[in-house]
Amino acid sequence: MKENNNAKLKIVQILYASLAMILLGIFITIYTIQNSAIIIANTEEKVETEQINIADRTTERETSKEVTSRSSGIRKEISEYKEEVINEQYTKIEDVSISKNMDLTVRTGLSKEDFKTMIKNTRQDTTKFFYNNSDTIYDLCEKYQINEIFFCGLIAGESGWNIASNHRRTHNYISLMSGGKLIRFSTVEEGLEKAASTLHEKYLSPSGRFYSGKTLAGVKKRFCPASSTWVNLIYKCMSQIVN
Repeated sequence: MKENNNAKLKIVQILYASLAMILLGIFITIYTIQNSAIIIANTEEKVETEQINIADRTTERETSKEVTSRSSGIRKEISEYKEEVINEQYTKIEDVSISKNMDLTVRTGLSKEDFKTMIKNTRQDTTKFFYNNSDTIYDLCEKYQINEIFFCGLIAGESGWNIASNHRRTHNYISLMSGGKLIRFSTVEEGLEKAASTLHEKYLSPSGRFYSGKTLAGVKKRFCPASSTWVNLIYKCMSQIVN
């Protein structure tokens, strides 16, 4: 009898143990499923978030490209407008004109580059003295308000297109004299500067010591009064530059 009871007890214990294992297995399975669902949900959320970020970055790049493109277009338009304005401020080479009665204090209106081009195309400048010093000449004419064609024509008339040796040696290009001799200057730049400043201060300014007008005839009265050909000589040199 006792053996039967013990056998039954063992069976019951086995059944309970088995049931407990089954329940534990079910619990573990449910927990695993839930945990997997959470992981999947989090993963999907991360994927969705990353997709949104990618979309945002793509949109930002597209917006940036569009803004950059528009900015580039605007800058190009501004640059073209500035170029048009600058071009309108200057006279074209073909529109430059001269006359014997012109005001020698009125600039040509050429840009420096166009002035250099005009001098470069002057066939008489065989030694390239004028072209090599065209930057300095242009700047001095701007500083002292002298017509560039007149200034070059005067130098060519006084020193010759090839610049005579005595003028080249003294860097005195418009025959500035002292004691019957050419005044000597140290450099080309100094000689050109002195020529321009003397013309401006003494011959082309109403308050100047030798002022007699702003035309070739006016300058000639005190600059070279004994010559009857000076005006024609200087004007011929000027014409060679323009033509």
